Amino acid sequence: MDEKTLIAARVAREMTDGMLVNLGIGLPTLVARHLPKGIDVSFQSENGLIGMESLPEAGLADDDLIDAGGTPIGAVAGASAFDSAMSFGLIRGGHMDVTVLGGLEVDAAGRLANWMVPGKMVPGMGGAMDLVTGARRVIVAMTHTAKGAPKIVAQCSLPLTSERRVDLIVTELAVIVPTEAGLELRETAPGVSIADVIAATGATLIIPAVVPTMVI
Repeated sequence: MDEKTLIAARVAREMTDGMLVNLGIGLPTLVARHLPKGIDVSFQSENGLIGMESLPEAGLADDDLIDAGGTPIGAVAGASAFDSAMSFGLIRGGHMDVTVLGGLEVDAAGRLANWMVPGKMVPGMGGAMDLVTGARRVIVAMTHTAKGAPKIVAQCSLPLTSERRVDLIVTELAVIVPTEAGLELRETAPGVSIADVIAATGATLIIPAVVPTMVI
């Protein structure tokens, strides 16, 4: 299992029946492919769709049906399409049970930076600021490091997406829960030691007496 699939599969285990879930662009979109059997979740795309699904096979792309990142998607039977005003009304109104977002950095206080890509021109935050502020639960799905440098850091060097503390961080190495006391290591990935996680992390971790292995 590659690292992105592992992350997506572990995040999918956080979903429960009946949830309304927003998936950010990139890695988070993979979560839809790994839902446990018997779990019925409605996936929302911030550009105006509830009932989003991954394309079942190549060749079925429709230029008029895309996610917020411009990637072709499918729609389940009974899906609902609407304008951006309605979409952001759902997000800002607190109706989103969970949002799963990618991350560039998360700091020791659990604050996310994910909209300013170093060396690239970006038009603005997009929906990330609204999602981190408005969703009931925020899960960050990201690789633990980038080119060998930690992405979980003592203090973000990139502009923050929000001051709000995220609820969960899932990487290919670990599951980490930001708390008022700091970042707590809750699980390690199969074959990964606590020492491996500490070495790849740029912030201090709270280590419980028992840290179970991640179940995928």
